[in-house]
Amino acid sequence: MTAPVTLSLAVNGAVHEVTVPPRKLLSDVLREDLGLTGTHVGCEHGVCGACTILIDGQPARACLTFAVQMEGHDLTTIEAVSEGDRLSPLQQALHQVHGLQCGFCTPGIIMTVTAYLRDHPDPDEVEIRDLLSGNLCRCTGYQNIVKAVIRAAAEIRARAPA
Repeated sequence: MTAPVTLSLAVNGAVHEVTVPPRKLLSDVLREDLGLTGTHVGCEHGVCGACTILIDGQPARACLTFAVQMEGHDLTTIEAVSEGDRLSPLQQALHQVHGLQCGFCTPGIIMTVTAYLRDHPDPDEVEIRDLLSGNLCRCTGYQNIVKAVIRAAAEIRARAPA
């Protein structure tokens, strides 16, 4: 058995020191060691998208990533998406248009879409559906999720400086 490794993880703007087995998955470290349970674990094969977080601003599957690979990287989880006590535009839009049901897939969808809207502020429905193809939702049928993304994108554009 390989000895545990101590590493520093920068998560949501804070640095955490953890000692973990070298093969412990990032999703497990986030949930078990750091108590950040918003990152959900679904398929454990990188297919469902429920565990999506941002690594250096880019969406990535935490269930496919070893925690020891993350030293020196900036990690963002669903816990950091809201704007203080206010929901982000995407979270608010999902709420307003009933774009979520059971909520299990929601954190991964929010992380995926948040990163996309940063670089593509005016997506059309085809782009959004393509983007969401990596996030499985068994409840909604995606219609209201797409509506929420369109609404959130409009809100983000309206907030942007001219």
